[in-house]
Amino acid sequence: MRIDVQTLPVNEIVQNIAQSLDADIQNRSGELLVEIPSEYGEGTIRGISFDSGMGYITYNCKFSQDVEIHFSLNTVHPLKFIFCSEGNISHCFQHSNDEHSIDTYQNIVVSSSGYDGHILYFKKDVQTHVSSLEIIRSVFAHRSNYDFKDLDPTLKELFKDAVSKKQFFYQGNYSIKSADLMDEINTKDFTGFLRNLFLEGKAFEMLTIQIDQYQDDENGENLPKILRKSDIEKVNYVAKRIQGDLSTNLSVETLAKEAGTNVNKLQEGFKYVYDLTVNKYMQHIKLEAAKEMLKLSEKNISEIVTSIGLNNRSYFSKIFKEKYGVSPKYFLQTKASIKEEEFEEN
Repeated sequence: MRIDVQTLPVNEIVQNIAQSLDADIQNRSGELLVEIPSEYGEGTIRGISFDSGMGYITYNCKFSQDVEIHFSLNTVHPLKFIFCSEGNISHCFQHSNDEHSIDTYQNIVVSSSGYDGHILYFKKDVQTHVSSLEIIRSVFAHRSNYDFKDLDPTLKELFKDAVSKKQFFYQGNYSIKSADLMDEINTKDFTGFLRNLFLEGKAFEMLTIQIDQYQDDENGENLPKILRKSDIEKVNYVAKRIQGDLSTNLSVETLAKEAGTNVNKLQEGFKYVYDLTVNKYMQHIKLEAAKEMLKLSEKNISEIVTSIGLNNRSYFSKIFKEKYGVSPKYFLQTKASIKEEEFEEN
């Protein structure tokens, strides 16, 4: 299925798509929402335009057939920051055969040249959540942008290119902040005037994050500073590695190397996901396992200490008491007393 979009800005794009799908539009304080008719799939498309020249459109849907959306208006097209939270789509410039796949947790920054447009490809039966932050540069230039001071030179040139002299394409991985921000946009239940203010504020915040990510990626030989979704996947790998090998005391350096990251990124990821350092998480998992063994197994304290990779019983007793408020010995005695009471009752 092909959908042709030949209008701007974002709110008119949503209306154009709704007409192609023969679908109704809901206007929620300037944010337009289209529910995809069942004959084409399921989900929603929604978008909003702002007086600043910015707007964003979000496709949260699963089409029942392959869909191509052709943006082919005979004018300069917006500068686009497109990011994928779920599923995958492809992008290509209107008069090009080179498709660029945008997978989950990836983003692209694109600007066509001249009046050349864009095409987005949605695959059949793939649940997809993709958002596009769109900037009409000729309108955006009317803001007090302070000559884009301190902006990366490439981006500065891109923002000032109101007539789209040059084609631009960049692909990277979007950050945790972006994902959290999209969740916030989707879950906050402001209505009316407050909803409109909230969405415009979040659009500017998203633009700030997208620019920061690009500059972070282009930071020469320095390691990226921004936490990405791919970093969280490495955190999950390390967490499972720790859970599956309680008897070994792996160093943070070794775990980071196994996961294909660096120590700082791994520590930052664990703080984000678990609010613990890697070593504190490891200690937590070992103590939880020890508590379960004390409760359910017939092992003595020395055997349990060995099984969780510790060789100092005194140290184990100290950290166990700090976490649970009682010593391992007392915990065992309490368990024995409970069993004895249950035996007498029977």
